[in-house]
Amino acid sequence: MKRAAPLAEFLDACLGPTVAKQGFSGSDIIVSWPEIVGERLAAYSQPIKVEWPRRVIPDAPAEPSTLIVRTESAFALELQHLAPVIIERVNAFYGWRCVGRIVLKQGPVIRPAAPVPLPEPSPADRAVATEAATGVSDDALRSALERLGSAVIAAERRDRGGTGSPPVPHSS
Repeated sequence: MKRAAPLAEFLDACLGPTVAKQGFSGSDIIVSWPEIVGERLAAYSQPIKVEWPRRVIPDAPAEPSTLIVRTESAFALELQHLAPVIIERVNAFYGWRCVGRIVLKQGPVIRPAAPVPLPEPSPADRAVATEAATGVSDDALRSALERLGSAVIAAERRDRGGTGSPPVPHSS
């Protein structure tokens, strides 16, 4: 049986062909953009493409690339002034001088949706989950199932609009 693997291990396999078309060697710069440039800069910018210069001599060392970054128009001037810092941070992230310059493209930056906070389980939700897990003999497993069950019941209650009583557990 295969071991459970973190989702991050599958990210490059899924996104690899798409990011390769944009000149990226992997999805790491896209995923790590907030860590590379900081949360503040990442909120108004995103890397969209890397352009590598053509090699005249096949075995010659790679020349630094051009990183194309989309930025909100109101933030473009500030990002232009910070370009040397961003180049330094990207190169430090990779451990070699892979980016030599940055080109800014003004446009809307796609921001991830804010996560919806999970509702707090009510005492009734906890009671239903506790009752459903009574047949489990292992204390740690029973406790984990009670927490999971009460969270699922609370989420279902939220999805139904907060109306009604918690669902009745099915007996097996």
